[in-house]
Amino acid sequence: MVVVTVVGLGSMGYGMAQALLRAGADVYGCDVDAGRVERLVREGGKQAPLAEAAGKSDILVSVVLNAGQTETVLFGQDGAADALRKGAVIVSCATVPPDFARDMAARAEAQGLHCLDAPISGGSVKAAEGQLSIMASGTPSAFEAASPALDAMAATVHRLGDEAGMGSAMKSVNQLLAGVHIAAMGEALSFAVTQGLDLRRVVDVISVSAGTSWMFENRAPHVVDADYTPRSAVNIWPKDLGIVAQIAERAGLPVPVTRAALGQFRAAAEAGDGDTDDAAVTRVYTRAAGIKLPGDA
Repeated sequence: MVVVTVVGLGSMGYGMAQALLRAGADVYGCDVDAGRVERLVREGGKQAPLAEAAGKSDILVSVVLNAGQTETVLFGQDGAADALRKGAVIVSCATVPPDFARDMAARAEAQGLHCLDAPISGGSVKAAEGQLSIMASGTPSAFEAASPALDAMAATVHRLGDEAGMGSAMKSVNQLLAGVHIAAMGEALSFAVTQGLDLRRVVDVISVSAGTSWMFENRAPHVVDADYTPRSAVNIWPKDLGIVAQIAERAGLPVPVTRAALGQFRAAAEAGDGDTDDAAVTRVYTRAAGIKLPGDA
């Protein structure tokens, strides 16, 4: 039986751990929130400190927020890289700059470990169903070592090259589009309010019209239902779109639409909506216009 440690049991990581359990893996869960670990244990997972769990694992799946957290998990004090057995594989799923992904893989390989740069997309529901899209790059040996976890977690694994970094670059392309689409959704719904349109009808009509997007269809109902339970939080986007903007700047590429969306997410976070669902970016527009959304007093 393959042994897997999942580090980061948020909305995505928890679902991925569930998918691994269903596939028959022996799964350790690690998270700063003890309640999440305890819940996974009740569902058949196991609990141990990170270094101990990593030392027993064939595969470590890191589903933390950013490069800083990934650095701490892998190479910090009592980090996983020192504890993993030689030949084990790290599957790093955080959205990070490509340069960080390349450096991470080089450091892991220097310690006798495989490393797959493997950002994810699909949302918490698909994570729990084992139906994620994984944008992965790394050596053939890394793919082979990670295959039991990839098979359990993903509907599609996009093999993007034999070196780390290309997976993260592709994820940045995805995040550029996803973040812009969410911000555009908020702008469109706010515009609809100014025109006296019923937002439920707006969702119905646009969802079958040329202006739709997956993000519109997924996030607009959150606004209509005034349900800002965080499936994906506002705070993710200043980081992810910030990475896009930094990469583009180094490449000499203007990205004005990305920067506009980035500004709206930063404004949402500064207004106190950082930990709410990212559909709450809509409130930036309506606050500025002095108009109300469903659920507003």
